[in-house]
Amino acid sequence: MGLPVFYLEQLQSQQVVLDEDTSKHVISVLRMQAGERILLTDGKGNRSEAVIMDANRKRCQVEITFAEKVPPAAVSVTIGISVMKNTSRFEWFLEKATEIGVQNVIPLICNRTEKEKFRYDRMRSILISAMLQSQQAWLPVLNEPVPFTRAIQLCAQNERFIAHCIPSAKQSLAALLVQERQIPAGQSRCIFIGPEGDFTPEEAGEAVSAGFLAVSLGETRLRTETAGMVAAVLLKQLPAATSVGF
Repeated sequence: MGLPVFYLEQLQSQQVVLDEDTSKHVISVLRMQAGERILLTDGKGNRSEAVIMDANRKRCQVEITFAEKVPPAAVSVTIGISVMKNTSRFEWFLEKATEIGVQNVIPLICNRTEKEKFRYDRMRSILISAMLQSQQAWLPVLNEPVPFTRAIQLCAQNERFIAHCIPSAKQSLAALLVQERQIPAGQSRCIFIGPEGDFTPEEAGEAVSAGFLAVSLGETRLRTETAGMVAAVLLKQLPAATSVGF
């Protein structure tokens, strides 16, 4: 079993005092003692191995013995997804998207979004927990909810998609997969996922006019969080756009 991993916003010194919650988990829950080792990450690709020097359950002090920079994923995936009335479903999406390796999440406010209070701090804590559980060193960027039109303006990725169920010309995202080949470093992709009532035709048309490719995620109608998962998995595998004639 690997070393337990903990989040620390700043990893800039050799001697680090963990916050009270982390200290309590290390000492009281895991029952770790002086001399044992843990891993720390700041969610920005920095990962350090540290040894416990003072096993204080309120102010555990550790000393960093090894540090490394984990390179970012070759393909950066952004999911723009409608805020959901059922908060637990949005939280589930955030957890699974982090485990899959999504780099950026943009909560969308669409015409048919059933608006609910967005608890940003709680949502971000879910991302942190999922990052640590999946042993990653990069924390996805979570944006504040933005209106649909503004989200279009924010997206400047190499490849941009909008998934919807409106009867109109669109391609199957899965069908765009081709033979596996090396993907250029720095490639970026974005997909928009609508609310339970789907995007309006006007929204879909606006995205297409802005350069988004209209796509389908399959033959069945998916819930918003399920569609987000399907899209995330496909985009992590999708080769560069030049091979599919964009």
